[in-house]
Amino acid sequence: MLFALCYSASAQQPGKVPRIGVLNAGASSSIPARLGAFRQGLRDLGYIEGQNIVIELPYAEGKLDRLPEVAAELVRLKVEVIVTTGTTGALAAKKATSTIPIVMMTGADPVAMGLIASLARPGGNITGLTSVSTDLAGKRLELLKETVPKLTRVGILWNPADPGSAAVLKETETVARALGVQVQSLEVRSPNDFESAFKAAIGGRAHALFIVQTALINNRRARIVELATKNRLPTMFGEGAHVESGGLMSYAPNSADLFRRAATYVDKILKGTKPADLPVEQPTKFDFIINLKAAKQIGLTIPPNVLVRADKVIR
Repeated sequence: MLFALCYSASAQQPGKVPRIGVLNAGASSSIPARLGAFRQGLRDLGYIEGQNIVIELPYAEGKLDRLPEVAAELVRLKVEVIVTTGTTGALAAKKATSTIPIVMMTGADPVAMGLIASLARPGGNITGLTSVSTDLAGKRLELLKETVPKLTRVGILWNPADPGSAAVLKETETVARALGVQVQSLEVRSPNDFESAFKAAIGGRAHALFIVQTALINNRRARIVELATKNRLPTMFGEGAHVESGGLMSYAPNSADLFRRAATYVDKILKGTKPADLPVEQPTKFDFIINLKAAKQIGLTIPPNVLVRADKVIR
């Protein structure tokens, strides 16, 4: 009987359940669907939330300056792995810890940002995936130019607080010069800046808007689409979700696929692989999405040579 009681007591003591911290700049009122893809990726690998894994998901509520505080909170929670979204999140996590493994899910050039030594040999405690948002800036502007042939001036909506956005702006300006397109910088630092940014775009006679994705912009997706439609401005986004919500077009990696892939990094790290030994992956497939309903609302006809290249058309 004594043996049975001792066995029963020990069987009720669960083993250590790994804790994964997700450093997310978004708001608690709007959990991005792509985080659902990350959770699904974990489930596919046998990790059931609440059973053999715990996910800590504090929020910066769309404020990039809160990311260091949130990163420090995850360190205090002693999570086994920190998963980051966006360049600013990865930089905040790197500053918060040099020992806890960090898995990037998206972001600009991680080598140029000083996050890793190289894609093949990241070194340190950071690995993961990059969305190569900087390298794609030129392709997005070229597609926008083909879609709006009269384009000679483009407004770039971006958040100066995000270093990744600054890199995208610089690359876009370089490509714009080659295309003979003038760039109008439209800075947004808070939710109250969007109306004034659109007024500046109209006042500056911008023919279209180029959207640089960041947490602040992602959290105001509906408002951006509403203002663009009202002002009849064609828009190029860096994420397909914005086109699904009524934006005109996007050219980007499949973010849900990137987030699912991030789960494999977490799995390998939990099984003992060091981040320094896991090469950083780049996307290989990119989706060009066009929303014809959005085009009709702003009185724009998509050229046939552009439409035929779309991977998905929303009618």
